[in-house]
Amino acid sequence: MDRKIIISKSKYLAGLQCLKYLWYQVNASEEIPEPGFTARFIFKQGLLVGEYAKKFYSEGIDLGKIGDLKEQLVKTSELLSERKPLFEASCSFGNVYSRADILVPADTDRWDIIEVKSSTQLKEEHIHDVSFQKYCFDKAGVKIRKCYLANINNQYIRKGDINPGELFKKADITAEVEETFKEIEGRVEEMLLFAARKSSPEIFIGKQCNEPYICPLKDKCWEFLPDNHVFNLYGSKDKAAELYSKGILSIKDIPDGYNLNFKQKIQLECAKADKPKIDKGEILKFINRLEYPLYFFDFETFSTAIPLYTGVKPYQRIPFQYSIHILDSIEGQPKHHDFLAEGAEDPREELLLNLRKQIGETGSIIVYYESFEKGVLKELAETFPDYSQWISSILIRIVDLYKPFGNFHYYHSSQKGSASVKNVLPAITDLSYEGMEIADGMAASVYFLYICGNYNTGESCPAKEEVEKVRKSLIKYCGMDTGGMIHILRALVKEVV
Repeated sequence: MDRKIIISKSKYLAGLQCLKYLWYQVNASEEIPEPGFTARFIFKQGLLVGEYAKKFYSEGIDLGKIGDLKEQLVKTSELLSERKPLFEASCSFGNVYSRADILVPADTDRWDIIEVKSSTQLKEEHIHDVSFQKYCFDKAGVKIRKCYLANINNQYIRKGDINPGELFKKADITAEVEETFKEIEGRVEEMLLFAARKSSPEIFIGKQCNEPYICPLKDKCWEFLPDNHVFNLYGSKDKAAELYSKGILSIKDIPDGYNLNFKQKIQLECAKADKPKIDKGEILKFINRLEYPLYFFDFETFSTAIPLYTGVKPYQRIPFQYSIHILDSIEGQPKHHDFLAEGAEDPREELLLNLRKQIGETGSIIVYYESFEKGVLKELAETFPDYSQWISSILIRIVDLYKPFGNFHYYHSSQKGSASVKNVLPAITDLSYEGMEIADGMAASVYFLYICGNYNTGESCPAKEEVEKVRKSLIKYCGMDTGGMIHILRALVKEVV
């Protein structure tokens, strides 16, 4: 007997992104990589946001804790007659199944769907999400009147306990839902046909591999590409898709005279010559504006949907760590200072107090991608006005090491179109972030919140030994950012001296 394939909301959204991804979800889910610690944390942050949204309706009934699918469907059906708000209400009809974050009774016999998201703005995928829910409930005989999106109000400022009424903004998206609603039935039929295939469909790689989310199967689907492939071209990927459709996979194989922008032409030149592009004049201008001593500086921050402290907005950047390497001469021995907050309290004022002791009154402050550090410093100046004058004095001393690479004054093919420090460091030196326990800013913020235990996402509290291990990894990572900049600058100096 043929198995029955059920298209759930998550499978429907997967199918919208890529039918191959849907096929794997239905037929070979064990081959889809498990989400890592950072991804799981972000997912649990979304669940926490949902818990706050439920506080809108104190009389609501929560069905989310019922683990068995059949029992959940039966219980939902029973509770509909009570005309109370329902959390995680579920429905099923034929080959489709869905749950609604919040189902609210409207007039005599209809209901409103409220979809809760931890984002701060409406996205196209949210419309498809709610459209599918409405489709399922309509098919199951539950009449839907209106559809709403409740997402985070990033202008909300916490004052004491979280106020759900101010934390969320609710938008009527019924018209947008109706616009896509008529296409769902045909899409579901197509998805069922693809999911029933004995082998995965052949789908050309393209934008859908990264939009609206990076597909977990991307590495698997892209493994046939050469190392320096056309999707590494800087900027929009439309040109890369066009080249790929013509069978051109490697940047070095792009024909001469092809319509490329300035930076893409440099990429092609480097790929064909197999050596870096170096604009010595521009690099020398950059180096000559530096004033010693040099302070190589980097922040690490976290930002959460639910503000942790009074006076903080959702997703406001909270610096919890910094690293500084100080260099008196280009070949000198650097001095290193760092700060890493402890505990669950607001770390910002202690960090500022510590930081002011380490930065002297003269010398260039070198960062990588200045808009980040400058933005954090300006936010700190607003929150802590006693430090505003000092912060203003160091803002004008900041020099951005990203610029020679972002402007392609130096470019090596191994950067793969990126000017991030993670790509530049191994391209211009013999160092890299590979093998580090913590190797990116998102992971750093998540691990810090984890060891502090101040963001309840259901993770068990780490043991003291694990906390110490994570703290060492955080210090090593942030130090790599600033120490790595020294090596990058020294490599630039060698290119022009």
